[in-house]
Amino acid sequence: MKITDLKCAILGGSPVVRIATDAGIEGYGQAEHFKPYLKPHVLFYRDYIVGQDPTDVERVMLRIRRLGSFKPWGSAVSAIEMALWDIAGQAAGLPVYKLLGGKVRDKVRVYNGAIRFPLAGQEPQHYAENMARMAELPEGFSIIKQGIGFHSAMPDELDSYYYGERLGAYHQTERGLLTPRGLKHTVACVEAMQEVLGDEIGLALDCGPGWTLPDAIRLAKTLEGTNVLWLEDMITGDYTPFVLAELYREVTRSTSTPIHTGEQIYLRQNFKALFEMQAVNIVGPDPADIGGIAELKWVAEYADLHGILMAPHGTGDGLIGLAALVQAAAALPRNYIAFEYPVGRPDWWYDIVDGLPDPIVEHSYINVWDRPGLGISMNKNATRNYLAADDKDFFN
Repeated sequence: MKITDLKCAILGGSPVVRIATDAGIEGYGQAEHFKPYLKPHVLFYRDYIVGQDPTDVERVMLRIRRLGSFKPWGSAVSAIEMALWDIAGQAAGLPVYKLLGGKVRDKVRVYNGAIRFPLAGQEPQHYAENMARMAELPEGFSIIKQGIGFHSAMPDELDSYYYGERLGAYHQTERGLLTPRGLKHTVACVEAMQEVLGDEIGLALDCGPGWTLPDAIRLAKTLEGTNVLWLEDMITGDYTPFVLAELYREVTRSTSTPIHTGEQIYLRQNFKALFEMQAVNIVGPDPADIGGIAELKWVAEYADLHGILMAPHGTGDGLIGLAALVQAAAALPRNYIAFEYPVGRPDWWYDIVDGLPDPIVEHSYINVWDRPGLGISMNKNATRNYLAADDKDFFN
């Protein structure tokens, strides 16, 4: 079998990869829905993979893996890797998890990071009200993640939240030492959410990046005893092209509150220092950023050797990304906690993807399906209604 073409279409903001073969089997991958600018990056790799055997996934990836980088630029490589596994599974007549070593669990736990409701404000009662709405979702999430600090509107909407100059750019670029009022307010919002959830639903906190080292330690120590599941990306994180493991180590050593990072990190090599320095308690790589499904599993196994837990990121990965997460999570070692549940955006995505269960999530779990490849397919007739003019040949 040989790859005959690589195409990319933008569907609802998501770059969607289609790899065609001379055997008539095609595979799909997807990058996060807020990265439509990645299309030319995906197509850059076409000449590297056309003519290769897609079932030799690692051999194909060796041709392109070194040409990616930290989030967002590893997403193109990652989506291609998903599509290769989709083809390999279909060719073998097996679900991808079988090719990754087999199923460890029949159902995979997910947590809520994508089904959101607008906050009415930035006061503790607003966070409590918002958390109560999420706790009532029919998916029955056992873990809910909420943004605070520099991963929220607190720096923008609260006077004197921190000492620093606002850049006013996207992707959590604010950074600075919190004022006493800012730290107190943040803790009050966390306590208000905890009051709502009690000990029935776990609370995870997406914090930054942007925290200074002293503030990261102060927040972590202040929240000891509250049973917060983790503090995520305080020092580095979303769209940060470096790791700073030594700073995370200082935070982790100072507290019993679990410390988490990793969604932006590309490739196994860039997790090495985090693990070997025992710099964090939990990592959350995203299969749509780390380099793909197999890369995620490799990192999970190396993390497990160091006593580090796995809670993969995935909020914007869409429905093809969801299928990839299900396949990967089914085969991960027992350091797996849950992955961040992605949804289809816009809603018409649920009309163009076939093979998903209904409902998808029950009591915070997804039952692992057993169809070949990723186990889903694109409804071509329905999808054509949403293709832009320059993507009309996507299925040709």
